Amino acid sequence: MENLSASLQAENDMLSYEDFRATVLEDYRIVMESREASLLGRREVLTGKAKFGIFGDGKEVAQVAMAKFFQPGDWRSGYYRDQTFMFAVGLANVQQFFAQMYADPNSAHDPFSSGRNMVSHYATPNTTENGEWLDLANQKNTASDMAPTASQMPRSVGLALASKLFRQSAILKDFKGLSHNGDEVCFCTIGDASTSEGHFWEAVNAVGVMQVPLAIFIWDDGYGISVPSKLQTTKGSVSAALRGFQKKPDTNGVDIYTVKGWDYAGMCEVFEAGLQKVRSTHVPAIFHVQDLTQPQGHSTSGSHERYKGAERLEWEREWDCIKKMREWVLENQIASDDELIEIEESVKDAVKRSRDLAWQDYITPIKKQAHEAAEAIRATVVNDIEAYNKLQKLAKDLDNNREPLRRDIMRTLSLAVDASRQSPFSQQLKEYYKGLKDLAKSQYNSNLYNEGVKSALKVAEVKPVITASSPYINGYEILNRYFDKLFASNPKVVAFGEDLGHIGDVNQGFAGLQEKYSENRIFDTGIRELTIMGQGIGLALRGLRPIAEIQYLDYLVYGLQPLTDDAASLHYRTNGLQSCPIIVRSRGHRLEGIFHSGSPMALILGSLRGFYVCVPRNMVQAAGMYNTLLQGNDPGLMIECLNGYRLKEKLPANLLEFTVPLGVPEILKEGDDITIVSYGSTLRIVQDAVTRLEEEGISCEIIDVQTLLPFDIHHIIGQSLKKTNRIVFVDEDVPGGGAAFMYNKVMEEQAGYRWLDVAPRTITAKAHRPAYGSDGDYFSKPNAEDVAETVREMMEE
Repeated sequence: MENLSASLQAENDMLSYEDFRATVLEDYRIVMESREASLLGRREVLTGKAKFGIFGDGKEVAQVAMAKFFQPGDWRSGYYRDQTFMFAVGLANVQQFFAQMYADPNSAHDPFSSGRNMVSHYATPNTTENGEWLDLANQKNTASDMAPTASQMPRSVGLALASKLFRQSAILKDFKGLSHNGDEVCFCTIGDASTSEGHFWEAVNAVGVMQVPLAIFIWDDGYGISVPSKLQTTKGSVSAALRGFQKKPDTNGVDIYTVKGWDYAGMCEVFEAGLQKVRSTHVPAIFHVQDLTQPQGHSTSGSHERYKGAERLEWEREWDCIKKMREWVLENQIASDDELIEIEESVKDAVKRSRDLAWQDYITPIKKQAHEAAEAIRATVVNDIEAYNKLQKLAKDLDNNREPLRRDIMRTLSLAVDASRQSPFSQQLKEYYKGLKDLAKSQYNSNLYNEGVKSALKVAEVKPVITASSPYINGYEILNRYFDKLFASNPKVVAFGEDLGHIGDVNQGFAGLQEKYSENRIFDTGIRELTIMGQGIGLALRGLRPIAEIQYLDYLVYGLQPLTDDAASLHYRTNGLQSCPIIVRSRGHRLEGIFHSGSPMALILGSLRGFYVCVPRNMVQAAGMYNTLLQGNDPGLMIECLNGYRLKEKLPANLLEFTVPLGVPEILKEGDDITIVSYGSTLRIVQDAVTRLEEEGISCEIIDVQTLLPFDIHHIIGQSLKKTNRIVFVDEDVPGGGAAFMYNKVMEEQAGYRWLDVAPRTITAKAHRPAYGSDGDYFSKPNAEDVAETVREMMEE
């Protein structure tokens, strides 16, 4: 390694030897600081102060080397062992590390998630409090970390793709605050065992095809928890298995580098040259960092001595990266042993101080709250001696709890309220208890969606302008004209998916638009729904407005993981720091066949809280919903009706201006006898049945919910039920799915049960998937006869 030290001294600014020495010793200080944080962090878990710990020990030197080349505008999309990198680039410090361990909900202490995410899960803001985009090109950025293995891979594709679009698309050149000509690199980190996930291989294939500046760092410590690499990866080496992806002069692909995780100088040399190539050429790169160790094992959940033999453990002690860096510093006479000991001792003291400060920041307000609660309990006047004694004991026990949790305070107060319930003087205690519950809501239950000016719920409704001269055209033509106007007016909008570019999507919504607006804005992808969603998430994080298409709703399952774990939870898990305004476009309803006709609303409603879920019945309505979503900063799912593309609709004169309010149902037909609630294509089934029922003298009110998330925020359906006293919910989902969701919302949240004259009904598809063909569709999903027969039964009760 002696010969490699020269490369560290000869960077672009020709560092002096003293500068070089200072840089090396600062790096040594950072790796020691990170190691000590890991060691103390484990102790905090074992003593019960923290719930769980997973640390970056063993990866410190590689991360401090890679951090040297992380520049403003770059993005980290990482792995929950990247604490050293975050310390090195100045985006996090040790005190914040411990604040995360204690789950401190104060954003001043944990600025990354306000106690909502685990330790070493970081994030930097991408918008202001008002939802305006920050100067991302001139700040260092990190996407919010996730625990599911390899889940950072899909969005990394999009974060890197954004640089390519900013460099190649002339219309984006003016957005200087978002990019400097696409010079930004996405630094993606992943553990070696996690490369066994399909996410990794799909992402590598995608970036190899597209040629985007993604740099993937693989931390290889030889194990995935207890499973060795030979049982994880073909050939026991991910870089060996990836050789077919290696870029050649006449091919696309990725550059592959292998380095040793204990070789500080060697990694600096390889990372510098490799990352400069990624930055300038946009050829993606993989850096396989080998021979790493796990000094404390995988996590605080267990000991690695259970699955590593004595020989392996001895090797890990000998080849520990910090030990090797220390030896290299001494061998090259960069510092003396005494100087290194001084650094090591000062770091231990500093980390302990940071830990203690973080703990005091966390525990002091809780203790204060506990004391106030105890005093409030003691001050509650009761006339019963048994209740009095119980209150005094509750207060004493709370005072004696040396390390209380907020839940301990709440439980004690609840017991105190119960004990004093008969006292006329207990109201003050009840109000104090309620005040703490309200405070907890802001700490733990806020910001699932944007709550400020960029909330789509605050977009004012603008009605479509339909005139006598408005032409009747096919639904797909409505969308085609809408997208044409949208792309002409909003340079940040991009759209992509399978068959969306060249042929304009399978239903022609984008027909002719790629040629008009370029392949940088409207383009095809491979058949890879997972990374299509990742592309959308990454582009949205970087300030663009992507429309990412899943061709048919059934295939949403392929791309669901990044949507549910990343996009849907992002605003919540960062406590509003990051917004991800992706629009996922898909189509469903009534297409025939087991794998093309699904309406998996139960899956969507359970997985995509944090999304707005739009279920328009026609394409005019869809266009208005697109307009609404594009004015907000939250993710949305648009499910267009597959059998609506060739139905005639009147073209609004204000295609880009009109908006459909989210969460506000529309009454399509007023009636007095029964309320029928549905959405999407199923409304046409309902309307067919209602035509027959009206001939029998049954007056039906038809309500289109328009969006499932949010659902009827003004309780319009409940008001209808007050009038009709009968209600039926109709949808194409399985029993207990979307219809049951609507039923719950109206019966429980809107207290609709108060107005019922007969039992409410749900009409759904069968539990199995729809059989193929028109007859299969008829007998598998709700039909007009089902609706009519159910309504007649209800009218006869």
